[in-house]
Amino acid sequence: MGAMSVRSQSTEPSESPEAAHRAGFACFVGRPNAGKSTLTNALVGQKVAITANQPQTTRHTVRGIVHREDAQLILVDTPGLHKPRTLLGERLNDVVRTTWAEVDVIGFCLPANEKIGPGDRFIAKELAGIRKTPKVAVVTKTDLVDSKTLAEQLIAIDQLGKELGFEWAEIVPVSAVGDKQVSLLADLLVPLLPEGPALYPEGDLTDEPEQVMIAELIREAALEGVRDELPHSIAVVVEEMLPREDRPADKPLLDIHANLFIERPSQKGIIIGPQGKRLKEVGIKSRKQIEALLGTPVFLDLHVKVAKDWQRDPKQLRRLGF
Repeated sequence: MGAMSVRSQSTEPSESPEAAHRAGFACFVGRPNAGKSTLTNALVGQKVAITANQPQTTRHTVRGIVHREDAQLILVDTPGLHKPRTLLGERLNDVVRTTWAEVDVIGFCLPANEKIGPGDRFIAKELAGIRKTPKVAVVTKTDLVDSKTLAEQLIAIDQLGKELGFEWAEIVPVSAVGDKQVSLLADLLVPLLPEGPALYPEGDLTDEPEQVMIAELIREAALEGVRDELPHSIAVVVEEMLPREDRPADKPLLDIHANLFIERPSQKGIIIGPQGKRLKEVGIKSRKQIEALLGTPVFLDLHVKVAKDWQRDPKQLRRLGF
């Protein structure tokens, strides 16, 4: 089959002691019914973490997170790419392209039991335009074909890359149904991620969606109108949420204490505004949204703190929950 990188089992051990921890984002693309969600579920397994929060690093919906000793693989959703018939279609396609350029690796799902069609070509052509991001061809539904058909499909996929002038980082046959090689796929995706600490805390992130959603509402309100000056340098941590004591049952009040972290003292003035006006507006706006979310009156206490260069400091990032 020539010099194709098709592997059936991992040749090198996936965990060598000196291997640095890696963490990053992947998205699976492919036409409808190519097996994307089955694959996502198989990869994430029982550890599915559907998250309400979005770290600063992604504006995209997180579908699931694969936690491993040596890595954290975060699977993000992209809207389907299609031939645009409308302006909205074009906008959606732009969103897709942006996402593809922002993730660390793209898995292109192609079912083993269907010949490569125009829909696949359309997506592959778009992928060819995204130069920097490594692309892995994932051949799904291999349980539905014999080995001869599978071999032909693998060659066809290899050819498709060559025709469009790019090299697949890997071509991996998987059957999510039989769980065959799904962990191999993870083994092959991990080395394509950048080195770095986990971006999400270990474990299921659904235990505290409220706190996380509240932090996100405050952050959105704080960024409004200053996005150009502080595009990403705000992190919000909800320190505590406690029901106010001595309140009658029919008039509860929830005390929420939250810190807004910025990177530099000079940004403090931007957030707080003249005579504290901006921060007050942020408080009022996010309080209304939080009350709507929780269905209960809220007292919101906001403080602005400087966490020096938190975006580049792994210790700070961990403390801020990234």
